[in-house]
Amino acid sequence: FAVRVSVVYHDAYYRAHPELNYEQRSQLNYDHPDSFETELMIEHLKRLKDGEAIDCPVYDYSDHNRSDKTVRIEPAPVIVVEGILVFADRRLRELMDIKIFVDTDADERILRDTRERGRSVESVVNQYRRTVKPMHEQFVEPSKRFADIIVLDGGYNLVALDMIMMKIRDHLS
Repeated sequence: FAVRVSVVYHDAYYRAHPELNYEQRSQLNYDHPDSFETELMIEHLKRLKDGEAIDCPVYDYSDHNRSDKTVRIEPAPVIVVEGILVFADRRLRELMDIKIFVDTDADERILRDTRERGRSVESVVNQYRRTVKPMHEQFVEPSKRFADIIVLDGGYNLVALDMIMMKIRDHLS
């Protein structure tokens, strides 16, 4: 059974900082495009498009550092590239056939960080005020203009999700 859709998460490409201790890493700005090793992601996406599997890094949110593990990602006819800053880099945009921006309310993003990333509400709110909101306004929000499709209401817009799924099915058939 061949893989038909593969997903590559930009967050997996946060730069490793073994030279810093936990406290120092927790103070880094993870919401700036420079916090990612985008060059490696670009290399990996090109390899996937060329039909080669990749060993994708794994990021540990609770430790604020890249782990020593990797995840094998197989090439596929559809490669989904997920991340809030992927449109901020022209080189990444040029590798994409369809660019979809999912517009999600800030409250939902804060809840995700506490539920899925094992972070305290206080740490998430502090980070939101210090870096997330300013970087969102500087990089994420302006990058919407590069999207081919903007999905309002995050994952709750069933009409938009149906249209996207239809496009993917058409591509696969």
